[in-house]
Amino acid sequence: MAEAFYTVGRVLAAWGIRGDLKVETRSDNPHRFDKGARLFLNREPCTITRSRRRASGGGIILALDTVTTRNHAETLNGALLEIPEADLMPLAVGEFFVDQIIGLHARTTDGRDLGEVTDVLRTGSNDVYVVQREDGREYLIPALKDVVPDISLERHELLVEPIPGLLD
Repeated sequence: MAEAFYTVGRVLAAWGIRGDLKVETRSDNPHRFDKGARLFLNREPCTITRSRRRASGGGIILALDTVTTRNHAETLNGALLEIPEADLMPLAVGEFFVDQIIGLHARTTDGRDLGEVTDVLRTGSNDVYVVQREDGREYLIPALKDVVPDISLERHELLVEPIPGLLD
């Protein structure tokens, strides 16, 4: 069985002329992107050689030992930065990794089918689950206990208690 990998970042763009990458982070581990940390880029191992938080706009600027030119960096837009399951931080009860949420089926507490979770937006105050219906319509579901009373990985389901205006 292949080892499971979890996404901790996504390359947004090349940055500068030395092959640095502007990265959207998807990890709460404050040391995940420190110099010397090991990641996988396109499932290939790499090591962070430089790292700095962006002052504006969020995210982080990374230099990786395997990306040394701007031309190479430009080919990586949208690439995922991942870690193996063994490197995950333990979670508290009721907490989940983004990769565990994406793909769950969403339904309301009264049984209405809402669709599949396709993304998790990090807003600062709370995450927001993007749920895509088969007809292409999207719902933005705030990840609050009152709105999402239950997440079951076993049932592959996210339960939503609609609040006024949420599904209009």
